[in-house]
Amino acid sequence: MQLQNLPRNYIKTLGYARKLVKDKNFAGIRLLYGNVPDTLSQLIRTAFIPSEGNKFVVADFSAIEARVIAWLAGEQWVNRVFATHGKIYEATAAQMFGMPEERIVKGNPEYSLRQKGKVATLALGYQGGVNALIAMGALNMGLAEDELPDIVQRWRQANRQICGLWHAVESAALAAMQTAQPQGINGLVFSLEGDLLYGQSFLTVQLPSGRKLFYPKPFLKENQFGKMAIHYHTMGQQTRKWEVTSTYGGKMTENIVQAIARDCLAVTLERIAARGLQVVFHVHDEVIIDAPMETTVDEICGLMAEPIPWAPGLVLKGAGFENDYYMKD
Repeated sequence: MQLQNLPRNYIKTLGYARKLVKDKNFAGIRLLYGNVPDTLSQLIRTAFIPSEGNKFVVADFSAIEARVIAWLAGEQWVNRVFATHGKIYEATAAQMFGMPEERIVKGNPEYSLRQKGKVATLALGYQGGVNALIAMGALNMGLAEDELPDIVQRWRQANRQICGLWHAVESAALAAMQTAQPQGINGLVFSLEGDLLYGQSFLTVQLPSGRKLFYPKPFLKENQFGKMAIHYHTMGQQTRKWEVTSTYGGKMTENIVQAIARDCLAVTLERIAARGLQVVFHVHDEVIIDAPMETTVDEICGLMAEPIPWAPGLVLKGAGFENDYYMKD
């Protein structure tokens, strides 16, 4: 089963809609919810149920990518936010617009800035610009297109270490390609590996966990902007054939951050298994546990928040719920 892209559910009375379907009361669904196919699609997740006598405990990491990139880059003010109150959207807006975080609360006019802090946090971590903000839904949030460049610049000024990470990653990768010598930055090691005689070469990135990312058959070539860039072979998402693509610092940073987040999840899965609990599936950074009734959400979130041995200083947090069927909370 492909569990990564199941339709999201947004019906408030999901349990009742589920009961109507089980009773084959499609007239009732049409009367209450209007669109029967849409309602059925939202209920796909709820077809997954725990074993008899058990419940699902579902938990995921809170803002895992924002936490990992700040830790990896050494963006200390972001790390402090996650180590304390955790209100990253408010704190980001405060940094971007030069005001105390206390002003960005409901009831104050400054609270409108939170929306800008939110979309910037979600869209700009990997060297994106105005188009990234639009893709993240900035215009649907009520922001005007002419104010988006200012949001990009303010976010980058507030997150200089993260911006520096993009350039450091790109420089290290290029240097590894040009010199065939390992390059180390921020706990990462970039290397050119493989048998060059037979064309089996890889640009590798050793992660803090010790695991490696592999970019097959890399070579240097000018990109569409006239800048020397790393190109490599990848499987096309549409063609399902090998093709050449190029990359850059922000994109490689995204690969690295998401890989580190995956490694954090792997540690958590081992900790859950050590408790004698069964993870029946996991989706991105979310774990779904077929758990005895005495298992609590706090217990699982506690495991997710424990320090990662190979990532000292990385502050993680979990959030979750329990239910007798799977859903998106």
